[in-house]
Amino acid sequence: MLERLIQSLESCPIVKRGDYDYFIHPITDGVPCVDPAILRDVCAAMIRVLDLKDVNLIVVAEAMGIHIGTALSMATDIPFTIVRKRNYKLPGEVAVHQVTGYSKGELYLNGVTEEDRVVIIDDVISTGGTMRALIHAVESTGAEIADICVVIRRGYSDIGRPFTRLVQVEVRSGRVHVIETCL
Repeated sequence: MLERLIQSLESCPIVKRGDYDYFIHPITDGVPCVDPAILRDVCAAMIRVLDLKDVNLIVVAEAMGIHIGTALSMATDIPFTIVRKRNYKLPGEVAVHQVTGYSKGELYLNGVTEEDRVVIIDDVISTGGTMRALIHAVESTGAEIADICVVIRRGYSDIGRPFTRLVQVEVRSGRVHVIETCL
């Protein structure tokens, strides 16, 4: 099921961002282009591993969670909300401060209430900074987090609760190596 994702990861380019070896991949960066077959495979795998029972909302982070959230929402008929990089100043908006291995900034969560049962999905987790911030923001609304899934896990950062990753990768010798999959 994840063969196309694995093959594309193991052949993707690596660039340096300071001391950080950053892999460039369509799922994580949207370049060079997102292959719909890989996106379908990712969506199908998420449906298999996520606890979607009674979930009424998918939470994704801008920007690279959007295409994954769109595919999952269309396949499950569960609406999704995007944690945005822009402050809209809507009632109930929650500021999310994120720090990753290569960036930091503010994100803003809207549309989540204490009545919601949500899943959080994202493209990649490496330092865990964004995911920890998303978890804290969702929990601050009183919503229940049913499950968390990322497409790619790089490293072994602790986010304070269990989550599923579709693939585990290492970057070494100038390339991505898929070392484990969930399926």
